[in-house]
Amino acid sequence: MSSPRLTSTSYAVLGLLGVQPWSTYELTRQMDRSLGRMWPRAASKLFEEPKKLVAHGLASAETETVGRRPRTVYAITDEGRAALARWLAEPGDGPVLEFEALVKLGFAEHGTREDARRTVAAARAWAAERNVVNREAARDYAADEGPYQHRAAQGMIAGAFFTDFYAMVARWADWAEQQIEAWPEDPGDAVADRRELEEIARRAEW
Repeated sequence: MSSPRLTSTSYAVLGLLGVQPWSTYELTRQMDRSLGRMWPRAASKLFEEPKKLVAHGLASAETETVGRRPRTVYAITDEGRAALARWLAEPGDGPVLEFEALVKLGFAEHGTREDARRTVAAARAWAAERNVVNREAARDYAADEGPYQHRAAQGMIAGAFFTDFYAMVARWADWAEQQIEAWPEDPGDAVADRRELEEIARRAEW
């Protein structure tokens, strides 16, 4: 069988099947819990990707009955494990940032100082909200009580990234709020703090 042309989303689902068999509903829940944070586009593909993997011989499908309702459970095949291994052998791309708050702040002179302040506050609230579940998961794994604890070494890599990322957004929001407080009522008249510009340039030398 020739190698199918799969997307990164296909391989993300295949990776989940490599952990254990799942129904589509279980895949959705697991995606929300884990991969959704780093690959959100996969959630919209969950109902078609497992079928595609089955069609390519990379996964199998078995129908079970739960109560009176049938459900399909998908599992990875040997061919699927080989395809997943080939995909993992190639380095992945870097992150792509999509941050509407930054876009709005980039054109803040067309709004009010209060608009900018609310945008920054919302960004900080987002980081705090996301970190609630992240913090609970981190505590569970540190106490050897996390789900799939045997995979803690793998999960820890992403966990460290998101822990630092949420903290970075929160710190940035605190800093941005201080900067905006120093702006005049009309953001179009704001002048950049020279010391802050120099500090940003210094940090960029890492």
